[in-house]
Amino acid sequence: MNREILRIALPNIISNITVPIRGIVSTMIAGHVGDSVATIGALAIGVSIFNFIYWNCSFIRMGTSGITAQAYGAGDNRTTTLMLARAVVVSIVVGFTMLLFQQPIGTVALKLMNGGEMVADYFFARIWAVPAGVLLFGLNGWLTGMQNAVIPMIVAIVVNVIHIVFSLWFAFPLGMGIVGIAYASVVAQWTGVAITVAITWWHYSKRLVSIAWSEVIDMQAMREFFVINRDIIIRTLCICAAYTFFTAASARMDDPTILAVNTILLELFTLFSYMNDGFAYAAEALTGRFIGARDGRSLRECVKKCMVWCMVVGVAYVGVYVGWWRELLGLFVEDGADAAQIIDYAGQYIGWIIIIPLAASLPFMMDGIMVGATQSRIMRNSMLLATAAYFALFYSLEPVIGNNALWLAFTSFMFLRGVFQFFMSRRLQTIYAQAEQ
Repeated sequence: MNREILRIALPNIISNITVPIRGIVSTMIAGHVGDSVATIGALAIGVSIFNFIYWNCSFIRMGTSGITAQAYGAGDNRTTTLMLARAVVVSIVVGFTMLLFQQPIGTVALKLMNGGEMVADYFFARIWAVPAGVLLFGLNGWLTGMQNAVIPMIVAIVVNVIHIVFSLWFAFPLGMGIVGIAYASVVAQWTGVAITVAITWWHYSKRLVSIAWSEVIDMQAMREFFVINRDIIIRTLCICAAYTFFTAASARMDDPTILAVNTILLELFTLFSYMNDGFAYAAEALTGRFIGARDGRSLRECVKKCMVWCMVVGVAYVGVYVGWWRELLGLFVEDGADAAQIIDYAGQYIGWIIIIPLAASLPFMMDGIMVGATQSRIMRNSMLLATAAYFALFYSLEPVIGNNALWLAFTSFMFLRGVFQFFMSRRLQTIYAQAEQ
């Protein structure tokens, strides 16, 4: 079972780890362009807007993954083929709708996030990558359900290398600044779509069966797909609200340095979250597979061992952050007065980054289990409760402890969502029963 977990987790870890590395490189580039505090802040707001967009589209990946994994476990090639077609169709519709309404979306987002001209330039450049990014969600969700983590890994590496290379080229030799980082996303995402489609067709063409268009848009099947996705959308909106509010609240604090500090510290947390998500994806794929195969014994073993792996990762990150947080922060800003000020401020809040890996390890795993089991209602309700606690803690404590209230609320949000899922699933007995029916 450990071998099965690692077979899926390790490629996903490599895939996921390229994303925060890309974010770190982008932040480093912004820190070396003009006024580092202002540029990092503008990039943080722009990235937060797109995180909100992408996270709200991630329902396509999660909704596709769980159903596909269960069909894979049951040996149902027709359903896996139909899920691929549905994922592509929904992704195309959602992605190009976002592109069509870019002006009102951009106007509202910039107003809500207090984004200036620099953020606006970044937004209207990067928006052209959204259809490709959403389509990659659908394709990667299907591949995860098919227990394949290698193709997404290959594509993620290529996409992020392209993004880094083009970001450096556009930002410095061409003098485009953070707008260059945005256009690098466009180039990288569309390249990723082309590579994913080519490799997926080459690898799976013999396993795909002939289907009719009427089957793809079958109302009963689409209703099931969208009921699951409706709950996931609400759950994802809560996550987006938490992350976006984190940046917005940081921007509204009296000291502008807090926005830069919180952005950099959040990048360190993101580095952990993408690492731990590798094991959550393994739990997602294997949970769905064992439920589809009606293999309750393997499901129980898988869940227990995935939880152990997540805790191991959390402890390892605590050790890294305790020993080398100054060195890690030093990578983000150019030497000088700004760098010294940012690192000095960060030292006041570094304890939160040390605590979060322990608080968030099991909640990440619970998300994966719920996705694989298609228990979207539990995901939705637990996230609504955790989000309510997040805002309650912040607004009640911010006048007293300032920025520490924001970090306390964020850490509690991460921890509580897992606790609520655990108890709402009757300590996972609801999940195990699915594999034993």
